[in-house]
Amino acid sequence: MTIAATLQRLTKASGLSVADLATAIPKAGIQTVNAWLRGDKLPGYDQIEALARTLGVPAGALLGELAASLDPTRTRGEHELLACYRSLDTRRQGALLEIARCMRPAPAPPPPRKRASKARATKD
Repeated sequence: MTIAATLQRLTKASGLSVADLATAIPKAGIQTVNAWLRGDKLPGYDQIEALARTLGVPAGALLGELAASLDPTRTRGEHELLACYRSLDTRRQGALLEIARCMRPAPAPPPPRKRASKARATKD
């Protein structure tokens, strides 16, 4: 689950509004909180701590989600694809994997083997 999805669920479960969160979080306005909830922006460290306090969860829970969503070896498109995949039910995940497998380029053929040359014996 992305940090945006986690924040959406926690906000809904807590009964807080976007305005309530914006008031409780330093350096965050309503537009910023909405961007976090949409996944367009990520909160800073101080904001994570304030969010955790406000939502009544350990900061580690939010930081874990943040770390999982920021794998530096993945491109933004890969992150988006993974988020889409995780939002699907099992049947649709299987279908998406099948489509991806069909789109994968065929592996390159191995290079041709060189024939071993026979050494000719010469008489001295």
